[in-house]
Amino acid sequence: MENNVEKSLRKSRLPVPPCRKRRPSGDHPAQSSGKRLKESHVDEPLTVKVAASIATSQPRLVSAVALPRPPVIGRQSLQVLQQNRSRVNSTASVSAKPKGAAAAVAQPATAAPGKKRAAWDLKGQVNDMKGKVTNYKSRVQALSGEKANLQTSKEQLQKQVDLLSSQNSSLSQTLRSVESMLQYEQRRLMDAQAEVQRLSDLSQRLEAELSTEKCVSQELRTTNLSMAQQLKDKRERLACMEEENSGLQELVREQSVKLEDLKCHITEKDTQIYKLETERRLLHNSVQELKGNIRVFCRVRPILPSEKASSVGHIIFPPNDEKGIVLTKIEESRIGRDSCQPVKYNFNFDCIFPPTTSQAAVFEEISLLVQSALDGYPVCIFAYGQTGSGKTYTMEGPETLSGDTMGMIPRAIRQIFSSAEEMKSKGWQHKFTASFLEIYNETLRDLLVNQSDKRLEYDIRKVSPSSSEVYVTNLHYEEVSRAEEVHELLLRAKRNRSVAKTNLNDRSSRSHSVFQLKIEGENVVRNVRASSVLSLVDLAGSERLDKSLSTGDRLKETQNINASLSTLGMVITALCNKDAHIPYRNSKLTYLLQNSLGGNAKVLMFVNVSPMDENFSESLNSLRFASKVNECVIGTASANRK
Repeated sequence: MENNVEKSLRKSRLPVPPCRKRRPSGDHPAQSSGKRLKESHVDEPLTVKVAASIATSQPRLVSAVALPRPPVIGRQSLQVLQQNRSRVNSTASVSAKPKGAAAAVAQPATAAPGKKRAAWDLKGQVNDMKGKVTNYKSRVQALSGEKANLQTSKEQLQKQVDLLSSQNSSLSQTLRSVESMLQYEQRRLMDAQAEVQRLSDLSQRLEAELSTEKCVSQELRTTNLSMAQQLKDKRERLACMEEENSGLQELVREQSVKLEDLKCHITEKDTQIYKLETERRLLHNSVQELKGNIRVFCRVRPILPSEKASSVGHIIFPPNDEKGIVLTKIEESRIGRDSCQPVKYNFNFDCIFPPTTSQAAVFEEISLLVQSALDGYPVCIFAYGQTGSGKTYTMEGPETLSGDTMGMIPRAIRQIFSSAEEMKSKGWQHKFTASFLEIYNETLRDLLVNQSDKRLEYDIRKVSPSSSEVYVTNLHYEEVSRAEEVHELLLRAKRNRSVAKTNLNDRSSRSHSVFQLKIEGENVVRNVRASSVLSLVDLAGSERLDKSLSTGDRLKETQNINASLSTLGMVITALCNKDAHIPYRNSKLTYLLQNSLGGNAKVLMFVNVSPMDENFSESLNSLRFASKVNECVIGTASANRK
């Protein structure tokens, strides 16, 4: 219980006298008074808030604390209580004085110096606290009065500050206005000075110009006199020129009549030229038809430095027959003896090219056929023969091209573009579209794209159900306008073509390469159009498996090559026999070239022969196949013109 009392007194911030223990029955109050005086606490100054809390909490504290009954007060203690009461009354009277006497009560009323309240004298301590509270209240009232006075002074000063601020703002605005006017006047002054300087410079410049103009005026007067004299002379000359002009006008009228006559004559000549050009086309086509719409040329390649010089002895070129070639061979008799007389195999073709024939001489024989392509006739030129017989050299040329070694394809392209340029003067405009593909193992490959891009499927389809014209899906068709562009395409295709080494040829073409140039011509003046396709084909070389010793991929390639060449032979045989059904679809090669082999097409076949004696059987088979082709007649060719 004693601990609870001490806690409640600490919360009220009052000096808490220690609770006395019950005195034993033998103790006297006078003996313990000294101890209680020593244990009393020193009074602490309190604020106004503490005084208020004391006033509100003191009754509760007194009622809450169960103190022991105080001892009987003696005479000396009664005197002390009276002194404290008088001291409290004096403090109350002081607090009732006016504001001017606040300084006199600055010190709180306390007990007499050197005397302390007894710990049991709670009433005296309360009175002391009340005195202190009263003293604090008087001090608060005095400070409140001073605060009111200071607030009044502050308001007055604030009014003065506001007034001065408004005056300062007005003066600042006036100052800014005066400064802006001063700056404006200074600018006007500077502008006026600049204007004065400008006018001075202008005056000097005008004076100089005036002086110059005077000189010029004098010169103009002199010139005027001279020009007047010249004008007089010109008028005289004009009169003479008018007389001449009259004569010239008469001459112009005469020349105009002659010009009209010349225009009519030129129109007639153009008509004649067109008729002659048409006649030339007809005669040219007649010549080609007389030579045959399927023509066969035989070319024997020269002996290579690595081959024996005597290898060509089995091939004979009759001196009295330019179109004949003879193969000879000494065959063993059936009884095992050598035959004294060699066996001869005679063949005749449209043209024979010995090993010494140059590329230019070979192309000269086919140049008229190439011209037919520009005239609107479909033309197909292909090289046939065994591997290593010179087909690729004949069609394309060697690896490094030159003017003398260029093959048939680059020479034909050069002639096509040269002739098209000449025909521009006759009103013809041409458009050329090139494509280059190979047929490898019955699969189409575009030679104008890189190997890494060959992921598309290529298929041969008809342009429309009613048309016999075919095209290849996803094939790269490139429009060209110069022969150099086509040569670049040929080089690109040569790098992409499939070749391999075999027992018969170190660099054997393992596919059929087909170069096609679509030619579209138009004569706007005559409203005539012509279109054709020039197909230049380098067939893969035929091989005998017992000699090529092909295995694996090479064996598969050889089988596909021989199969497609056999299909080509069957197609040509069917054309010769005029069969109702032509097996074009049996091979991708014949299906692609069906419009260039039969119907209104012009076909030229190169049969290439090797000079090696060891290739006698393959050469004999090639010549026999070429002889069958040479006997074929496919009908009269017609131009695709509208």
